[in-house]
Amino acid sequence: MAGRSMAQLRAVVRLMRPHHYIKNLFVFMPLFFAHQLGDIQAAVSAVWAFLAFCLASSAVYIFNDLHDVAEDRLHPHKRHRPLASGQVSRCKAVGVMALLLAGAAGLAAGLLPLGVLAFLGGYLVLNVAYTVFFKHMAVIDVMCVAAGFVLRVFAGGAAVGVEVSHWLVLMTFLLAVFLGLAKRWGDLMLVDNGDQAPRKSLHGYNTQFVAAAMSTMAAVVIVSYIQYTVSEDVAVKHGTEHLYLTTFWVVIGLLRYMQQAFVQRRTCPPTRMVLRDVLLQAVILCWIVTFYFLLYVVGQ
Repeated sequence: MAGRSMAQLRAVVRLMRPHHYIKNLFVFMPLFFAHQLGDIQAAVSAVWAFLAFCLASSAVYIFNDLHDVAEDRLHPHKRHRPLASGQVSRCKAVGVMALLLAGAAGLAAGLLPLGVLAFLGGYLVLNVAYTVFFKHMAVIDVMCVAAGFVLRVFAGGAAVGVEVSHWLVLMTFLLAVFLGLAKRWGDLMLVDNGDQAPRKSLHGYNTQFVAAAMSTMAAVVIVSYIQYTVSEDVAVKHGTEHLYLTTFWVVIGLLRYMQQAFVQRRTCPPTRMVLRDVLLQAVILCWIVTFYFLLYVVGQ
């Protein structure tokens, strides 16, 4: 009995896809860039917002699995998902989704400013529309994913009471578009290898288009990031003219990702790529440490 309960618990946890919570770290960006890491109250609010988005994102993944369960059962890999494989019943999945939504709404409404609840609601509406309609539309699907990241950033700003800069919105959107295209690249590689049945939106993509789009977006991200780091108003705001030094990590990170995608032909989604690639993790850590030093030590 205990073994069966543990197996059920593990299946429910898999259904929630906690490894995707790394995406919700974007909630902390306004706190970081607003020089408020030392503000305990603001930091606690950001943590609550992060947890609310973790609960909401898990609910979104369950809704997606409920909507696509019939299709997933025909898929060579997705048929092993807890709902498609029958490890978790449809009724239990609906119950877990309802609890997650209630928890997310409770956190946002009870412990955070009203603006966070509004952005959280927008995130849920966007993802329902994405699951039902937009994920089957090439390019539009990637734009929806990018919009979800932007909503996380706005929610983080509302949580800590700071205005999100146009630079932060722009850089988040551009990077998220790159990562969305990278996910489509992985999907196309799986199809080419015969390991995955093509999804509807993939009919609007091919490897040449996605490779060119990823290269273009990488260039746009780098140029935009350089403009951000050398901007006069940014230098005045952060009290340092040396933010350009962080550009090196951005370039290395993007090139490493593209090398893994195009040369090594890695097929895993961006989240798993970051969690599995030690060099990417090191580059991200170095970017954070360098930016922290420039903002909180040099810029003080």
